[in-house]
Amino acid sequence: MASKSYDFTKGNILKQMIGFSLPILLTNLLQTSYQIIDSLWVGNLLGSDALASVSVSATIIFTMLSFIIGMNGATLTILAQHKGAKDEQGIKESLNAFIVVFSLLSIGIGLLGYILSPFLLTLIQTPPAIHSLATDYLRVNFIGIIFMFGYNFIGTVLRALGDSRTPIRFVFIAVILNTVLDPLFISVFGLGVIGAALATIISQGFSFIYALRYTQRAGLIPYVKPHLPKKEYTQAIFKLGIPAGLQMMAISGGMMAIMSVVNQFGEDVVAGFGASQRMDNLIMLPILTLGSAVNSMAGQNIGAGKWERVSEIARKGTFLIMSVSFAIALLVYLFPRFLLSLFIDNPQSISFGVQYLTAICFFYPFLGINFVLNGVVRGAGAMVQILVLNFISFWVLRYPLTALFSSWLGQQGIAYGIGTSFLISAFVAWSYYRWGRWRELRILPKG
Repeated sequence: MASKSYDFTKGNILKQMIGFSLPILLTNLLQTSYQIIDSLWVGNLLGSDALASVSVSATIIFTMLSFIIGMNGATLTILAQHKGAKDEQGIKESLNAFIVVFSLLSIGIGLLGYILSPFLLTLIQTPPAIHSLATDYLRVNFIGIIFMFGYNFIGTVLRALGDSRTPIRFVFIAVILNTVLDPLFISVFGLGVIGAALATIISQGFSFIYALRYTQRAGLIPYVKPHLPKKEYTQAIFKLGIPAGLQMMAISGGMMAIMSVVNQFGEDVVAGFGASQRMDNLIMLPILTLGSAVNSMAGQNIGAGKWERVSEIARKGTFLIMSVSFAIALLVYLFPRFLLSLFIDNPQSISFGVQYLTAICFFYPFLGINFVLNGVVRGAGAMVQILVLNFISFWVLRYPLTALFSSWLGQQGIAYGIGTSFLISAFVAWSYYRWGRWRELRILPKG
């Protein structure tokens, strides 16, 4: 697929939104298929305990990576604004600063995660039957965490510059490799969950090296020889990156807290919840896609000072996400048992999964509103404000409501607690978009 870089400061917004979003959707679909394939091999070759250990581990991996993932979101905002302002030197200097800072952070988090893996699993009340398996899986993933970050970072940079097509090939390579290596390492070499983790880091490592070489040769990213970043660019990164990183930690920490609620119901519910999360991801695909797309689109227009287009992006993005989310939710509602049976054959786990999916799927359009409106204000650099909104969403609403509803209704209350938080969070996000002072923010370094 040939690369195409969008200039969002002119042209038809809805047409651009769809054209830019479809490659991101395909990339996210491939990314989700990566996780689904992993779960299929683990669940079918190793059983529900192994699948549960991978599900628990994935929550911790995301939590430990969350600070870097959040700062990676600052990459999108800063580079998109530079792109909209036609500041080529600013793009180069900011990119260099991001590479230096993120490389050091990913190495540090990888080491810390490897050492703390058993403690973290104990902290979230991981069932003893899967604790050892989860520890093995976690530690291998933390060894290769820089590859996980690297190939995602390159895709983020390209999308900030208006190119959503090229990242597809990088994710596709990782998916194909993982599909081949998973059964080889798990079953043929007899490595179990360690084999699944090795397949993941090898696939992502190869994809990262390929992405780096491809973008250099094609001139898609203005790389410069890494050097000590200039103060003003480092300050811009940390000004946006620290609150963005903390907001992701608030999200992932909230997910860990919710996982601790799920863990209390035993291995069958943990496995069913893990399989359900794969289906949740299908509904989440357009939500994540539109959130990322409007961040890039709003960022470029804010950098160019075109605020009327920013408002139109918010309106059309909200309409689009509501329509698509309801359609996908209907499909998941009609066929939950079939979808879950692809991952697990434990009747108790499937029963919980069906309860969960049919209860929560129609709440996701409200989560979509949250992502789109937060994506717009994130394009202005409102990272501290989004941090507060996400803290409210997860720690004031989602975790307490999940714990409360599950104490009332048992395991089926998990879905109702999470879903209710989506609804209330959408209203909070709309209120900040409507009346907040995010339009007054200025983030680009001068000069």
